[in-house]
Amino acid sequence: MMEAMREAARFRSAMMRKIRSFFDERSYLEVDTPVLSPTLIPESTIENFATRFENPFLPSRELYLVPSPEVYMKRLIADGWGSIYQISHCFRNSEQLGKNHNIEFTMLEYYTTEADEQDSIAITEELFAALITEDTPDHLRPPFARLSVEEATWTLAGVDLERHQRQSTLAGEARRLGLTVPDEGETWEETFNRIFLTFVEPHLSQERPLVLERYPAQIECLATEEGAWRRRWELYGGGVELANCYDEERRQQKIEHYYRDEYARLVAKRSLSGMPIPDIDPDFARIISQMPPVSGVAMGLDRLQMLLMGRGSLEEVMLFPLSHTLG
Repeated sequence: MMEAMREAARFRSAMMRKIRSFFDERSYLEVDTPVLSPTLIPESTIENFATRFENPFLPSRELYLVPSPEVYMKRLIADGWGSIYQISHCFRNSEQLGKNHNIEFTMLEYYTTEADEQDSIAITEELFAALITEDTPDHLRPPFARLSVEEATWTLAGVDLERHQRQSTLAGEARRLGLTVPDEGETWEETFNRIFLTFVEPHLSQERPLVLERYPAQIECLATEEGAWRRRWELYGGGVELANCYDEERRQQKIEHYYRDEYARLVAKRSLSGMPIPDIDPDFARIISQMPPVSGVAMGLDRLQMLLMGRGSLEEVMLFPLSHTLG
């Protein structure tokens, strides 16, 4: 067991060197931002860790472990730093422990200025080409396959998303598929997730890396809209979600609308659960509206290492995963 973990540590060390070399050669600047922040971007689907700053000479206040370094990296981009990348420890509470999840994980996040989400696909393919070896499984070898969410939902679930843009009709489709949907109180996104997680995601092709692109506009996030869809993609390898990418929203009004609605959902959800309600920066929308055109990718490096090594669980590639230390 110990020798297997040493092998995984050596593999990770080499992987990190290759990643840094890849981005350094393309003139990205590596940055190192804090893992503690006084404010976060509101995300109602993510639970956060909170701690408290105490000082005899300053007011005490709550601080949060970042679920993603974007809260700082976008400030740098808005300040004119150009294309940047970071390898960061990130934290998400209430996650499963085991095969594909750990509450502390390593994220590679890279932002490419004067680029969109399609450019990011090409960059990510090049990154994979730089990381693979002759022993890499075929399902991680570029070029990536590509499929829109609309195509995947129609092919695997028989649901035409363009025809069912209202929650009431989408709920009818979900019931036709045998899913239980409440008569009221559920959003379009929640009903879509029932269909997607049951009939679509588990059955996506695993022959090679798959870019699932053009997400429905009803799924709130800070990706730009294009008609009924958002310019966003997620990358799957071996059936595991590896990365998330946006053509980043820069319109201040849209960002403020997202903040207002998502924060209201977050407060409503966490008031019931008792989980921390993070503070937000009311000036953040104005700050990131000053970014140049930019596309950002967030990639889980623990999962990528697991797949590159042909391992079946994060516990086989992480030193001291929480599932082991708690056990």
